Amino acid sequence: MHSPGKCLLAAVDGDAGQVAFDNQPGYQAANVHPYNINWPVTPVAVTYPQTAEQVAAIVQCATQGGYKVQARSGGHSYGNYCYGGSNGAIVADLSSLTHFSLDPTTNHATVGPGLLLRDVDEALHSTGNRAIAHGLCPTVGFGGHATVGGIGPATRIWGLTTDHVVGAEVVLANGSIVQTSETDSPDLFFAIRGAAASFGIVTSFEVRTEPAPDAVMTYAYTYAAGDVESRAELFRQWQDVMTDPELTRKFSCSCTILPSGVQLSGTFFGSEEEFATSGILQRIPAAGAASNGTTTTVVTDWLGALANWANEDALEAIGGNVRHAFHEHSVPITASSNIPDSGVDALFEYLDTHGKDASKHTWFIRLDHQGGAAQDIPADATAFAHRDVLLWMEMYVVNTAGQPVSEEGYEFLDGLRQILRDSVPGLGDRTYPGHVDPLLENAQAAYWGANLPRLERIKGQVDPRDVFHNPQGVRPAV
Repeated sequence: MHSPGKCLLAAVDGDAGQVAFDNQPGYQAANVHPYNINWPVTPVAVTYPQTAEQVAAIVQCATQGGYKVQARSGGHSYGNYCYGGSNGAIVADLSSLTHFSLDPTTNHATVGPGLLLRDVDEALHSTGNRAIAHGLCPTVGFGGHATVGGIGPATRIWGLTTDHVVGAEVVLANGSIVQTSETDSPDLFFAIRGAAASFGIVTSFEVRTEPAPDAVMTYAYTYAAGDVESRAELFRQWQDVMTDPELTRKFSCSCTILPSGVQLSGTFFGSEEEFATSGILQRIPAAGAASNGTTTTVVTDWLGALANWANEDALEAIGGNVRHAFHEHSVPITASSNIPDSGVDALFEYLDTHGKDASKHTWFIRLDHQGGAAQDIPADATAFAHRDVLLWMEMYVVNTAGQPVSEEGYEFLDGLRQILRDSVPGLGDRTYPGHVDPLLENAQAAYWGANLPRLERIKGQVDPRDVFHNPQGVRPAV
C-alpha cells in the first residue's frame, strides 16, 4: 500500500480543493465530522468529485493502492460507514453531484446522489408538483437513503424510497461506469436497491414519482407519563390498530416512547372529512382519554406536510447540528410477531424501573410504520428483504455530553432486547439495514436475510477484492 496522494489529485484533474488528507490541519472537523461520535473513524482521504468520471478515477486509485472506498451523500450513517467504518479508507463525497431533471412525459426524475431529501422534495414540487416516498429527516442524502430502503410516512401508500428507483448509473470497482435497470445488469440493479454500499457508487438515479397529494392530514397525541398500566394499555391498543391487515394504506402512524411520556403522530393521505369518518384514532381510546391534547393539521401544501414530518425526527431534535454519541438497535414487528400483552407489560415495567435515571444517557424508543405498498414487492425482488415487517421498533441511547455511550446505556438496551426475545419466540436478529448496529453479530444475515447468498455471489462477480468495504458489508462469495 502506498500513499494515494498523487493519484487522487490526478483523479480530480489536479484541483487540490477537491482532496483532503488526514495529515492536514483541521481535517477531522472540516472534512470528516462523523454523524455518530460513538464510533470514531479517520479516513486516509476525503475526495470531492464533480463528475461520475472523477468518481471512477478515485475508485481506480483506491484499487491500485490497496485502499477501501465508501461514498458519502448526507453522511448520516449510524456506524460512520460512509467513512469506511474503520480507519484508512478513501471517501468519495458526492455533495457536488446535485443534478436534477423531470421528464414531463414519464414523470421520471433524474436525481444526483448528493441532493438531500429536502432538495429533492423542493425540486419535484417546483418542476411538476410531484413527490416521492422517503423518511423524516430532511438532511439525509438521497444517495444513501434510496439504496438502503427508505422508510417514512408515505411508505404504506407509495412504498420504500428504493422501490421508486427504476434505473441508475453506477461506478464499479474496476472503475467502469455502467447503466443498470431491470433489463440492464439486472443482478447489479437488484443489489443496489438495498445494499449499494457493498457494490459500487451510484452517481445518478432515475426514479418514478407520484402526484403530490392535494390534502394531507397530520396529527399528534401527546400523552404525559402516567402509571405503567395506562401507558402499556395505550401501546397495546395502538399496536392492534397498526398491525390490522385491513387498515387503510392512506393512514400511517408512529409511536415515540420517551421518559416524559408517549407521543402518537402520523399522516392521513386524504381530506379532513375522510380522516374524521375513518374512525381510526377512535380505535385507540386510551390516547383520547389520557392525552394532553391533540394537534390535527389540514395541509394543502405538500411541502408543509414535509415540514411537519421533519419536526418528528427525535434523534435530530436531540442532536440538531451538534453531533452526539448514540447507539441504536431495530427490531421488526410482523403480523406473526406482535408483542403480546405480557411482553408489553414487561416492557413498560422495565422502562419505569430502569429508564428514570438519565444522568448517564438519554433514551427513546420509536416505532415506525411500514407494511402497505412495501409488502407488494416480493422479498427477493430487491436486496431489501424485510417486506413482511409492519413496524420497526427502534431503541436508542444517547450521550449528549460528548462522551461515548456508557456501559449503563448498553446494559439498558440489552435489557430491552432481552424482554423482546423472551416475549416474542423466534424474533431473531433481523434489523433495518439503514440503521446499522456495529455491535450486531451475524450482521449481514440480519440486514439482508435470505437475499444474502445471492448478494454474495453478485459481490464476487463485480467486486471480488471487496473494494467497497465496510465492517458489516456484503462479502464476496468464495
